[in-house]
Amino acid sequence: MNSFFITTPIYYVNARPHLGHAYTTVVADAMARYHKLLGEDVLFLTGTDEHGDKIVQAAEKEGKTPKEFVDGISASFQALWPELHIANDRFVRTTDAHHIATVQAFLQRVYDAGDIYFGEFGGHYCYGCERFYTEKELENGLCPQHLTKPEYISEKNYFFRMSKYLPWLKQYILDNSDFIRPERYRAEVLAMLESGALEDLCISRPKNRLTWGIELPFDSEYVCYVWFDALINYISALGWPDGRDYEKFWPGEHLVAKDILKPHAVFWPAMLKSAGLRLYHHLNVHGYWLVRDTKMSKSLGNVVEPRAMSNIYGTDAFRYFLLREMHFGSDASFSEEALVSRINADLANDLGNLFSRVLSMTAKYFGSRVPRPKDLQTDDTAIAELCAVSMHNFIQLFGNVQFAQGLESLWELVRALNKYVDMQAPWRLAKQGNMERLATVMYVLLTAMRKTALCLWPVMPSASVNMLKQLGQVADQNQAPVVQLEAEVGNLDGLAPGTIVASVSNIFPRIDVKSGDQKKPKGMQQEGQGTQSKRKSSMCEVPVPPKSAKGEVDFAQFTGLDIRVGTVKKAEKHPNADRILRLEVDFGEGVTRQILSGLAEYYTPEALLGKRVCAVLNLAPRKIRGLVSYGMVLTASGDSQFSLLGVDRDVPDGSEIA
Repeated sequence: MNSFFITTPIYYVNARPHLGHAYTTVVADAMARYHKLLGEDVLFLTGTDEHGDKIVQAAEKEGKTPKEFVDGISASFQALWPELHIANDRFVRTTDAHHIATVQAFLQRVYDAGDIYFGEFGGHYCYGCERFYTEKELENGLCPQHLTKPEYISEKNYFFRMSKYLPWLKQYILDNSDFIRPERYRAEVLAMLESGALEDLCISRPKNRLTWGIELPFDSEYVCYVWFDALINYISALGWPDGRDYEKFWPGEHLVAKDILKPHAVFWPAMLKSAGLRLYHHLNVHGYWLVRDTKMSKSLGNVVEPRAMSNIYGTDAFRYFLLREMHFGSDASFSEEALVSRINADLANDLGNLFSRVLSMTAKYFGSRVPRPKDLQTDDTAIAELCAVSMHNFIQLFGNVQFAQGLESLWELVRALNKYVDMQAPWRLAKQGNMERLATVMYVLLTAMRKTALCLWPVMPSASVNMLKQLGQVADQNQAPVVQLEAEVGNLDGLAPGTIVASVSNIFPRIDVKSGDQKKPKGMQQEGQGTQSKRKSSMCEVPVPPKSAKGEVDFAQFTGLDIRVGTVKKAEKHPNADRILRLEVDFGEGVTRQILSGLAEYYTPEALLGKRVCAVLNLAPRKIRGLVSYGMVLTASGDSQFSLLGVDRDVPDGSEIA
């Protein structure tokens, strides 16, 4: 049996868990579950990083000893994970006795190899990062992470000869194109290695400045630098050097956010090489969650609390949103509006409606038993082929950390199944008495629904189990379904005729946007259609439209907008914002106009070249992540659809819309 080892970073316990911690751990859990579905032996590790200056400062602020403080924060992480349906196998703490012993053994090995030396050093020390920076690494004299001026400290310390391994590391990364993924972070690390800014790594702190750390085995007057200590957790949890789990599961996969790329992509490989150990398989790096295009920060008051989101909207829906909304590697924006939109569009309208209508019709026409199909027709084989393609793509994309794209491939099947219901119209077949054809249609739907539910177990374990149980399958939230997912591709079986299925389904109720409360979905009141209030009307009785949610504007306000047609002459990614494109648009003004627009998720820059667009030109200029936008391109969006507004005739650039 193949083995798979996945790790999150061990989270620093100077503050309680937030959305960033939750996202990384949910992704790791989904990866672990995915590999269990492939039939592999999986070990999933997470934990907490509990040494260093910041811990001492945070503990003092709360009037606690460092140990009391870290015990409390570490417990909050451990308590949160089950609430998010995260099923880690191990939880490591850097204050654990076995971790301390492993760190000291690792240090001794590197020291004995001649790769640790004692020297005097003066450097720019950032207390936020708990590390020294060289002059070349500073940006305008400031820490590149915290944008604060480091304190210059001169002291005697121990150093790791990291520079010795940098040429080797550069060549290794060049030779192994997927060692760091996505590609943008591989390029970033290569740029670091080529810059000449990286030197030997200071790996100790004198006890006269810091005592809260792991004592060096070769000098009791010093403790280990927190990053050198923390990285070793990935093998201490496996019982290195001679533990059975180390032999079985190492090397593994690391999952980190982009702010800790350097320690994992540079420090850790050099440390492993020095100690004579194998390198990890992949370093998988994700972007930031932003709130209104700004990184979350306690000082800004925009930190998203994962427990609250899970409690309000449901754990599985929250997990689905995180994996579907962020394209792994890029930044993503978080808002409750976007979360509700995803739930209503993808989960309630698409998936929930599919289960509701198909199970209710199975109950009505076949007594809630899976019917026996007859010969498949062209429409049926088309669904079978799409099911195979969607599952194949899901497996490939999910396995290559392209979670959003993998889920989209699965939703192509979900949407097609809803369309198949509408086209085959089971209610019409029943009315015509064509029960053989009806049995085949319902069997195709039910078996494809089972395949979908299986694929979703890594993403939404509880909902997947509920769907599988509704389809008469034995399932457990924390135990992988007894299948081999790859063997499920290319066939429409898995549901035996006669299997009893549920008569109703309400797995994803719609959310009332106005109140934020959940309400029951509209369901299958008219077999295949949601209920709609019917209104008598005539030529003389025109219904009064509802008021706009944005209120009314008068005619003068509308005519004050300068909306014009233009042609996109240049399009490229915003250098500082992954989801924004920088456009240069010709509105017949003699020069092109720079407009920034959040189109990157929906259009490639190349697809926009030559595109006719409509834009508001007299908005006040707005600075977005360092660039100024002189207008706003108009778009239309709803459910999962998104489109640029344009014109249906060839009018000159600069034509006014009124």
